[in-house]
Amino acid sequence: MSSRPWPLPLRYVVGVSLALLLALLAWSVRELFRPLVVAGLVAYILNPLVNLLKQRTGLPHRLAANLVFVLALLIALSAPAVFIPFVVENLQELSSSLLDTFNMVQDFIQQPLQVGVLTFHPQEISPDLSASIIEVIRAIPENALNILESASRNLAWTLVALVAVYYFLLDWSKLREGLIRMAPEPYRKDARRIYLEIKRIWGAYMRGTLALMGIVGMFFILAYLAVGLPGAVALGAIIGLLDVIPDVGPFVGALIAAFVAYVEGSLFLPVSNFWFMVIVMGLYGVFTGVKNLWLRPRIMGRSVHLHEGLVFIIIVAALVLQGVLGALIAVPVVASAQVVVGYLKRRVLGEAPFGAPLVSLRTYDLPPSLTLRKFTQDESNER
Repeated sequence: MSSRPWPLPLRYVVGVSLALLLALLAWSVRELFRPLVVAGLVAYILNPLVNLLKQRTGLPHRLAANLVFVLALLIALSAPAVFIPFVVENLQELSSSLLDTFNMVQDFIQQPLQVGVLTFHPQEISPDLSASIIEVIRAIPENALNILESASRNLAWTLVALVAVYYFLLDWSKLREGLIRMAPEPYRKDARRIYLEIKRIWGAYMRGTLALMGIVGMFFILAYLAVGLPGAVALGAIIGLLDVIPDVGPFVGALIAAFVAYVEGSLFLPVSNFWFMVIVMGLYGVFTGVKNLWLRPRIMGRSVHLHEGLVFIIIVAALVLQGVLGALIAVPVVASAQVVVGYLKRRVLGEAPFGAPLVSLRTYDLPPSLTLRKFTQDESNER
């Protein structure tokens, strides 16, 4: 015996109320989205390794996901142990160099400066550097509680991200099918097609990101070799790898290169260490301008089929409004939204829901009951 269906106005009221409640809930836990997005990106990068391991060895999905997750975690944990001694050693050299520079500045300030017939006394017009540094040092204990609180919060979100990565790798197929089954029965095939379109966009974006990282790394390797920077190959490769984080990552790598240039100097250019550091940072500034204005929008725009100017605006706006993470995912998010909006527009206008056949499918994107041939044939019949 079936219950009586709800009247249409009641269904609208309940539907709108649920939408508002979900929006309110999402807003109240909005800080949770950032670690979940990071976890989703990491799982998306690691998932091909899980599938490759399953195909090559025949291992069950659960065992393959566990192996890949443990291996990635071990690499992430061992990286600090490898780099910390190098960082500590170089920080000691940097500290010594900064101390020498500080003493030189103090000696300069203490001496009168003669410009023609005029004599200036810098110590009278500049603040006491020693007192300023002492004030900064004294302020550190006062901010220790805030630093500890921030570190604890970041640790908690890191644990959330790690757990989310593990379960995304382990149960993504179940999560995916659950989301698709949330659509009404007549539209589940459309939901799957939208998912596959969005998946293809993110795959193309990742390939474009890898291509850009390779171009950036190769440029800085060649440029640093040309000016004689010690460790040019390693430093250029680091900047290329860090380019996965828009602007911030390469800037950190460039600071490391500038530090090496200031401490070590050039292998063959007859310039002082200071001016060599200026040359190294100048190379970064010029190439970064070209990359942000032309190279990145061109590569990313072609990968996700968006206009280059629009890609540039999206990246800058996301960086200003949402920070580094927003700039990292803004382009594929906008391209994914374009797929959804295009589908809704064609449905509203009574047109075919999809304009072109999907050319690349993977069997692990379909449930066991829906074969690749049947899915493709059904799409062709609908068109």
